Amino acid sequence: MMMTEIRNSASMRPVRTGVSFDVLVIGSGASGLAAAVSAERAGARVGLATKTTLQACNSAKAQGGIQAAFGDDDSPEIHAEDVMRSSHDTANPRLAEVLTSEAPSAIHWLEELGVEFTRSNGGYRLARCGGASRKRLLQVGDRTGHAITKALRDAYEAGPGTELPHHALVELRPAESGWTATFRRKDEEAVEVFARAIVLAAGGRCYAEAETRGELSTNHPNATGEVTRIALEAGAEARDLDALQYHPNGGAWPDTMQGYSIPETTRAYGAVLLNADGEEFTDSLGPRDAVSQAIFDEVDKGKGVLTPDGRPAVRLDTVRISPEDAEISLPYMLRRYRGAGIDPLAEPIFTYPVLHYQNGGLVIDERAETTLEGVFACGEIAGGTHGRNRMMGNSLLECTVFGRRAGKAAAERATT
Repeated sequence: MMMTEIRNSASMRPVRTGVSFDVLVIGSGASGLAAAVSAERAGARVGLATKTTLQACNSAKAQGGIQAAFGDDDSPEIHAEDVMRSSHDTANPRLAEVLTSEAPSAIHWLEELGVEFTRSNGGYRLARCGGASRKRLLQVGDRTGHAITKALRDAYEAGPGTELPHHALVELRPAESGWTATFRRKDEEAVEVFARAIVLAAGGRCYAEAETRGELSTNHPNATGEVTRIALEAGAEARDLDALQYHPNGGAWPDTMQGYSIPETTRAYGAVLLNADGEEFTDSLGPRDAVSQAIFDEVDKGKGVLTPDGRPAVRLDTVRISPEDAEISLPYMLRRYRGAGIDPLAEPIFTYPVLHYQNGGLVIDERAETTLEGVFACGEIAGGTHGRNRMMGNSLLECTVFGRRAGKAAAERATT
């Protein structure tokens, strides 16, 4: 029989076509990795498929942090209220409740896997982020997504699960007692894999959407959205797919920073948005959609500025950030800008919104199951948890909370 490029993560032995798993996870970002680890620990035989490599994902690019209610003045209930308010009451209240109530345990789970969140004064270093009423953003410097995905990937690769790199999903169809997924490999050969349960965790489409619109995006080139389309073709229901989110603070200059997502923690630590007259024109800690729209409106009114290459922008006054806060919580941003010849602590930087996140997605229940029996979804591909506008810091949280739930529920379905 012909051999596929399928590797066992423990032994790296190749396996043959026609393989089957209890749980097949599609996508290797934080949600897919969390689901794979969770399913494996629930006793399932797990395969993890990704269209390029396990390291290639949006999650690893996430810088700002992850939300969880640990402050003395905070609670999961207040966190959930912030989610609903930021979503303009379009989020699914039950999914928001699950997200926020399980946030502290999700943080502890990540710590057990090796994630070391930044601490100060004997506790977590918490920041208030846009749309939040309390300080609840935990960080690993400004490489939080990188730290989380590395820990999850290390945990999966240390186990008996199977990796399927360079497997791009092209079809999903029901089979007896499960589902058959058809992949196209790097060599263009088609491969079929059977699984009793499927977890879709392949992210959104903002990279492809930005290319279509001729705009910039913060996304990894893998964020092209075809898995959502395939799930819809298989009969899954979706919601809010038109609700794409702009990151308020895209890098606008120099050209090496265009499309870079300036961490919103810059604003948490004192930076403010200024127009051409040096005036603050919006609440810099407002929800993402409100801040992005305020920037668009200011530029449309002729109160924006132009970058040296003629792009529209406003200024983010990062000079107001204390050097101590910047060195602890924004070291990667400082390195990036200083490497490009600009010191954000000495001069304001140019910023303009860029396409960032697919708010809507496949309809799921609180177990992360879609409207297709035996098919689960988590992370950016799933809709409802954030409604039509997501708060920063809740993406990595959703990946962890609903990734764990999806993996466990899929394993239970497959093994009982």
